[in-house]
Amino acid sequence: MSWFDRPASDTQITHGSRLWLYGLGVLVLAFLALPTLIVIPMSFSQSQYLEFPPRQWSLRWYEAYFSSQSWMAATATSLKAGICTALLATPVGTLAAYGLHVSRLRFTGVVILALLTPTIVPVILVGIALFYAFVQLKMVNSFLGIVLAHTVLAVPIVMMIVGSALKSFDLDQERVARSLGATRTQAFLQVTMPQISFAIVTSALLSFLTSFDEVVVSLFVSGGDNSTLTRAMFMALRDQIDPTIAAISTIMIVLTSVLLAASQMLGKAKD
Repeated sequence: MSWFDRPASDTQITHGSRLWLYGLGVLVLAFLALPTLIVIPMSFSQSQYLEFPPRQWSLRWYEAYFSSQSWMAATATSLKAGICTALLATPVGTLAAYGLHVSRLRFTGVVILALLTPTIVPVILVGIALFYAFVQLKMVNSFLGIVLAHTVLAVPIVMMIVGSALKSFDLDQERVARSLGATRTQAFLQVTMPQISFAIVTSALLSFLTSFDEVVVSLFVSGGDNSTLTRAMFMALRDQIDPTIAAISTIMIVLTSVLLAASQMLGKAKD
């Protein structure tokens, strides 16, 4: 039996019958990935302007990035903000998801909707709201302000991921632990959390990436000595077309891909 005649699923639909679907999937993936992949060769161009394909190949713009104090300072700020956001958003979002999952309140759905608001409303509105709030608190352009602003965006992501994991978790296991004398905290830490650890780790990685890639909110709340990398990239594009942006974008693509791949490998290892 050839590959085309083999069943593609339990419904006995063959791979040959699904060729159109496979082709459509490849086209969609190419449409989504092509703009990103074009940036990578552009970052190795010798030209002073962005050009594709490059006529001459060089590491000139990577050297310009790593030798620039301003770019390195912005990168350090983004890395520290991403790590702090992950450390703050992950436990907060996990506890919120757990509390709402075990809660018997009548208005749990309304509370969940309110907590997910930052992912529903346009992010520019979130940025404006945070800017006016931070002006009153004198936290604009502060590192703490950046972390808190990014945490607002990351907590809903953690809630959705951990909440989905909790839906497939049997809470009777936790109830058994509590019936044997464990407190709710002990039961959660020793029984529940180990079984949803993959969701928690994934949430932490996505919280970091949410902070590291965020640009709109960062334009409102960061600046000065605490300018994030994405904000610095936006300002550089506004003032001039600097090919260093392509090199930085390539590094960010690689970093994001590595973290997501590590997350998937961790999940497979856990299984």
